[in-house]
Amino acid sequence: MRSVMGAALVFLAVAGSAVAADTGQSLYNDNCSACHQKTGLGVKGAFPALAGDKLVKGPAPLLVTTVLNGRGGMPAFKSDLTDAQLAQVLTYIRAAWGNKAAPVTGADIAAGRRKTSAVAQPKNLQAH
Repeated sequence: MRSVMGAALVFLAVAGSAVAADTGQSLYNDNCSACHQKTGLGVKGAFPALAGDKLVKGPAPLLVTTVLNGRGGMPAFKSDLTDAQLAQVLTYIRAAWGNKAAPVTGADIAAGRRKTSAVAQPKNLQAH
């Protein structure tokens, strides 16, 4: 009985990972592929490739901040997707097309939001 339960738990864990990957890929296809292409190769001179990109494979906080706030012609996604959705998309792109980088968590996104919010709040405002 225990081996059946253990096998069931392993199956659920693997299935859950597959669903998360599918969701990340689906979110990518819905929100990013028009510019960066389904292949992750982008459009030369217009939209950068994500496959092999240093930003994608580099430190998660910089990637998170870039996706939350946008850059150049890239839209900001801070109001469009939840922390969990952004984590799924970023985890997907960090593992797709030969990229090998650590997953991004919802906590990473939340930290990026806090950092962005703290930067956006001016300090020591004085009346004139």
